[in-house]
Amino acid sequence: METLHKIGRRKTAVARVYLSDGKGNITINNKDLKDYFTTGTLQYKVNQPFALTETTGTYDVKVNVHGGGITGQAEAIRLALSRALVQIDEENRLVLKPEGLMTRDPRMVERKKFGQKKARKKFQFSKR
Repeated sequence: METLHKIGRRKTAVARVYLSDGKGNITINNKDLKDYFTTGTLQYKVNQPFALTETTGTYDVKVNVHGGGITGQAEAIRLALSRALVQIDEENRLVLKPEGLMTRDPRMVERKKFGQKKARKKFQFSKR
């Protein structure tokens, strides 16, 4: 299999994932997975598509990710990996879709409106 390229997004984080045959090494921005995501929860999120499709240790993953915070980045990587695994084998969709891994999470920070304090908070009304 040649290298596969997929993109995943979450909030303002964008992840480009390159999947190739290998031993299961995951490199994110030229760092190891455990060095980049230090908490177990974030490492679990990144490995979730492999665990569900039972392909752990089958592919080498190289990721370029930027923008957002660490949670948004981890979820962006998860979406990109899910998309890549579905392109490799369409059967994976049946496992990943019920878990919600094929859906881009649309929640983003609402923009601040002109004439308001924040996105929805108004300036305090003053009678005088």
